[in-house]
Amino acid sequence: MDPREIPVGIVGLGLMGCSIVTCLLIAGHPVAAIAPVSVDLLTAEKRIREHLLNAWQNGIIENEPEFYLKNLIITEDYDVLYPCKLVNECTIENIDIKASVYKKVEAVIAADAILSSNTSAIPISQLQKLTNHPERFLGLHWTEPAHTTRFLEIICGDDTDIEKAEFVYGLSHWWGKEPILVRKDIAGFITNRLMYAMYREAISLVENGYATIEDVDRSCRNNAGYFMTFVGVFRWMDLTGVPAYHTVMKNLLPTLNNSTEVPELIDKVVREGGKGILNSHGFYEYEPGEKEVWEETFKEFTYEIRELALKYPADVVKRRLAEKNNVSS
Repeated sequence: MDPREIPVGIVGLGLMGCSIVTCLLIAGHPVAAIAPVSVDLLTAEKRIREHLLNAWQNGIIENEPEFYLKNLIITEDYDVLYPCKLVNECTIENIDIKASVYKKVEAVIAADAILSSNTSAIPISQLQKLTNHPERFLGLHWTEPAHTTRFLEIICGDDTDIEKAEFVYGLSHWWGKEPILVRKDIAGFITNRLMYAMYREAISLVENGYATIEDVDRSCRNNAGYFMTFVGVFRWMDLTGVPAYHTVMKNLLPTLNNSTEVPELIDKVVREGGKGILNSHGFYEYEPGEKEVWEETFKEFTYEIRELALKYPADVVKRRLAEKNNVSS
């Protein structure tokens, strides 16, 4: 069987679940999508169809939405998961809800099928203890929008069979991913640990009066944002001179924020009911109609940055070196 034809199940059809479904449909998988929340039955197909339409209009896929939607089942009936070789849970970060979902899924799927969670906060080693077959359980941490980004973390728990994780690692290349295999479970996995260190320092700089929110954002966009689509931190240090970073670290690292408390700046936003773009109140204030324009602009940006990123895959230099060697020989 072509790997892309493996039946896949998705449980949870919110914002993230719908873009994951879209990614898997584009890859060619038959997808059984379960809506644990009935209201998602009313919105999921519309979201997925819109994702596919945008992908078609931006040249990511060759066919119109109907070509892919014929491989999709959306239902509340867990029985449709029976043929699935991989099921990914995408529900809210609530252990009781996840446990309930796993019980329903495991009552249907085969013992050798892989069960995974899209959690970004709950340790995989903890979640797999809620299942009957912890060795076939792993984490699949996507980022939004799942059908345009290259990102995917595959996380092993303490009891995960590494061969199953490596199988998904290989399969995910068909999904257009440059995956990260996290072989040992750790809080936050890889990406969130890196990002939250930056969030904490960014908030600290603002709270202590060194810069405004706008200036910190500008710094991120025009420094890290300038090179990170091309290379990560280690390659960046190689490109720009490792000794310089060694020298700076001696003096700078002791001054960085290492607080274990949630900063007041973000706590205040949450206490006041702020949800960011969702309700037009976050670190920034938003005028009427601005929320929608930010969402539209972000969607446009995701397609344009994808096009640029695909020109520079992880092995771009090895490819160019091989081309040069072939020409010279």
